[in-house]
Amino acid sequence: MRTAALPLAPSFRAAPTGEEAMRGLAIVGLGYGVVSLADATVKWVMPEIGPAAALIWRGLIGALLVFLLARGRGLIPVNRRLLAVRSLLHCCVSITWYYCWAAGVSLADSYAVASASPLLMTLLAIPLLGERVGWRRWTSTMVGFGGVLFMLQPGGELWRIESLILLVATAVMALTRIWTRILTRTDGPYAIAFWLLLAHVPVGLLGLPFPFLWPAAGGPPPLLPSLLGVAALVAFGLANAVAQMLFARGFALAPIQAIAPFEYTPLLWGIGLGFLIWGEVPAWTTLGGAAVVIGAGLYNVHRERVRRAAERRTGAG
Repeated sequence: MRTAALPLAPSFRAAPTGEEAMRGLAIVGLGYGVVSLADATVKWVMPEIGPAAALIWRGLIGALLVFLLARGRGLIPVNRRLLAVRSLLHCCVSITWYYCWAAGVSLADSYAVASASPLLMTLLAIPLLGERVGWRRWTSTMVGFGGVLFMLQPGGELWRIESLILLVATAVMALTRIWTRILTRTDGPYAIAFWLLLAHVPVGLLGLPFPFLWPAAGGPPPLLPSLLGVAALVAFGLANAVAQMLFARGFALAPIQAIAPFEYTPLLWGIGLGFLIWGEVPAWTTLGGAAVVIGAGLYNVHRERVRRAAERRTGAG
């Protein structure tokens, strides 16, 4: 695996060039594909190890890989406070996802709820990044949240407490996405990925005493899973490390409004992987609501491009 493209020093710029933005989008798109495969892997091994142990394995293997790739350099954080808070919140999001998968939520259904993330990123970018949102984008955002409510309607397949938990986790995830963009101003991808993954270890250890974070069969997670389970966990940890470094690099190059549509690609991955591995088929209400959410999010991206084009014309004039 080539690592030369990942700099040890941060490379944030407020207005990336077109070539940099396209490269950033390609990196982010690859990152979502890798993390979707990692999610499918950990969901498959979840009945054997449980959510808390999954968090520990992810942190140990992922942080070790980042450390080796960085050769121990470029890992000292600059914005330590924001990096620490973001890492801890990301751990909470991760263990929430693992718990919901262990409780029987399908990969595609969880991704459908997570499709609200770009809408939330649009709103959070206002106070955190100073972006402006007009009435058209406000309207499309409200329509998108209507799609979320349609997915979560009473009596539907997603009408369960785990869906509400996932929705809260999605809001937190959107915040960490914004913070990723802010962190790239001061910290490189190795530091961002390393400390995020390393934080999973203590958080997972704190979760071990709680039975609802144990394997489905009951009892504490095994110290060493089966050989196939270990192989799956190693692949899971490695994939997460690669994905986090890709996200850190891609978010530094491409603007948030351009990255937002890629938040929807895991839903396509989830539908395909869920069907191939578990034979899962999402309900029509889930797919219909997700289509509304995705349509609203893509319209927001369109309006942002129109606004920026108008600003460039005004500046040129």
